[in-house]
Amino acid sequence: MLRPSHLVIASFIAASGCGSPEVGADATDPTSEPAANAGGESPTAAEATEPDEERPDNEFQLRASSDSSEAHGERPSQIEATETEAAIRLFVVTAEEVAIPGVVVKMTAPDGSTYFTEPTDSHGYAEVLVPADQRYDMEYLSLGRRNTTASVTVGPGPRRNTRLTLRYRRWRSPLAPAEESTEPGFQLDGVTFESGSATIVESSYPRLDRVVEYMVHKPYARIRISGHTDNVGNARRNQRLSEDRAKAVRQYLVTKGIAAERIEAVGHGDAQPLASNDTEEGRAQNRRIEAIEIE
Repeated sequence: MLRPSHLVIASFIAASGCGSPEVGADATDPTSEPAANAGGESPTAAEATEPDEERPDNEFQLRASSDSSEAHGERPSQIEATETEAAIRLFVVTAEEVAIPGVVVKMTAPDGSTYFTEPTDSHGYAEVLVPADQRYDMEYLSLGRRNTTASVTVGPGPRRNTRLTLRYRRWRSPLAPAEESTEPGFQLDGVTFESGSATIVESSYPRLDRVVEYMVHKPYARIRISGHTDNVGNARRNQRLSEDRAKAVRQYLVTKGIAAERIEAVGHGDAQPLASNDTEEGRAQNRRIEAIEIE
């Protein structure tokens, strides 16, 4: 399985109407006008924010796509566009067009309503119904930073089908390294504790709730929570503190309904610093909680 890092939408089209699907513009020319369908009616494409090549955090690249209404993965599509809901059908692939399974895409409407795909299947396919005539922020669920990739407007009209092909620029394996490895997981920025204790500061809850969201929508995922400290004080005490903090995070997730057997909690004390412990800034970086998906 692959862990997403950067996401590119390579193809994008919306088709409306109950009859034959509409055909998008030539994929080699994303600025061309869409072709008319068999009925002679020109399709109205869904809109999206144009990619800004100067922004490194912008992960969208838009091109036209082909028919969307018949798209499916391992099995026939389980959804159908309605008078008020659009069917979003996604294929998630690498730059080499290799399907990526296990990816969950989240769409957020202006009113805060959220819609999630199931994890992509072995074909890299997933689908979701969303209300039409709305603008959505799209992101893929990650244990790392929040990955809002772009805003996409699904146009008005009944029985609208939208196909997206999402391509990753780069990725890394979601599986944990060997036990002896010191490779870090995703740092859970914003997760803090009361000084010298394993009591989680309340301001940490929103960040931990994103981990809950990840676990809820990836029901087969297991993760390892790792606690780390700086080197101030007794090494044995730091080891115990790091373990207790990891366990406290685990317990928080359990109280939110995540099965305990899906979460490991380990402590590394001060053995895996990210920065020098000679400065306060470095020590602050070393006091952290990390999470990584495991087998």
